[in-house]
Amino acid sequence: MLATVAGVRPHLERVLITGASGTLGYNVVRHLALNHPEMRLLLLMRRPDPELFAGFGNVTIEQVDMADTVRLKQAVANFQPNAIIHSAASGVRPSAFSYFDFVDLNVAATLHLFRASCDVDHCHFINVSTGMVYGSQERPCRESDPVNTLHPYGASKAAADCLLRAGAEKLNRHLTIVRPFSFTGLHDGGDRLFPTLLRCAQEGRPFVMSSGTQLRDFCAVQDVVDAIAMILEEGDQPSRDIFNIGSGRAVSLGRIVHSVVKQLALDVDVQMGARPFHPLEPLSLVADISRTQSLGWQPRTNLAYAVWELARASFSQLPVTEPERYL
Repeated sequence: MLATVAGVRPHLERVLITGASGTLGYNVVRHLALNHPEMRLLLLMRRPDPELFAGFGNVTIEQVDMADTVRLKQAVANFQPNAIIHSAASGVRPSAFSYFDFVDLNVAATLHLFRASCDVDHCHFINVSTGMVYGSQERPCRESDPVNTLHPYGASKAAADCLLRAGAEKLNRHLTIVRPFSFTGLHDGGDRLFPTLLRCAQEGRPFVMSSGTQLRDFCAVQDVVDAIAMILEEGDQPSRDIFNIGSGRAVSLGRIVHSVVKQLALDVDVQMGARPFHPLEPLSLVADISRTQSLGWQPRTNLAYAVWELARASFSQLPVTEPERYL
């Protein structure tokens, strides 16, 4: 039995986090490490980067491949987490992964981690899903809406959601599923929307995108993190809940991009309509966030400020104007 840390609420003593190298996982770790220095954080990473969280004395990194079920189970058993925040995932950009590879991670490995958590008393399992589990519809998506998508990434996350919910109900486990919609901020990277926009501005290349007519729900990653932290801190009573996390506002993607470009005074040629829609991309994907707001959470960060933070950290040579921080 691990010793209790003085001054820490029992359900917050030890938190295990996966996906810490991703945008959301990285920001979750930073938030908890800074705001809960008494909390012990264990990060399971396939390719550990000690420099990523250097300076945080309450963060420990263990090299574990999510596909290695033996090591995964042992890591959970040794740490005895009070909560697990599972944000590891793959396949947002299907070209980078084979279909079955990202299904193995998003479904099979998720269930192996959940199974390991069931051997720990009172372990709160927080699964980071996605708004992409919903199909396109003319109104904001509610948590009670059926999951209905043929997008491979969304479908794999939907499958995990359904299996986790059934398992938690059967085994009376404390499960929370959070469904972030689109977000950006510190540590965003790869060929995602805003890192690509900033890279094009820095290199003097045109930013090529679709017509931008699709309706989206974009928010700052810090707002998503604040919601997850609030759910984690709320308590340790067994429950099974789902929470959408987004801005709650339907705005065309073209308008979102133009607003960010204007607020940051980016010198970039935005070429809308120069590339087609993804064949399985929903034309409208917007969150109903009333359930999450009932917890006392509210999106408050200006999206352009989140992009500005990303620019300063990852594109330091790019001249950008600092926008208003809060909505």
